[in-house]
Amino acid sequence: MDETVKNVLIQTVIETAHATYPDMQQAIKYGGTVFMTRSDKLVGGVYAYANYVSVEFSNGASFDDPERVLEGKGKARRHVKLHGLTDIDDKNVAGFLKQAFA
Repeated sequence: MDETVKNVLIQTVIETAHATYPDMQQAIKYGGTVFMTRSDKLVGGVYAYANYVSVEFSNGASFDDPERVLEGKGKARRHVKLHGLTDIDDKNVAGFLKQAFA
């Protein structure tokens, strides 16, 4: 995946997170940008990989996901792989961010 596309995806996810939760705190950790509540509770983050950008959710296993978009088999964490800008809407990233910050 082109670096420019990755950067646009990451920036769009960060902007979507801020729009969803205006008090969001963010930090660079674990090789990406993590999202936290005002009280510093880690809710997820966005990370660039060679062929996609991953939006990860700390408690994604508990999310409502009727379209079965979330990936992962861990006890709590789930993620969404983004390969292009349309994936942000097609894979309901804003909806999952709302659930993460709820």
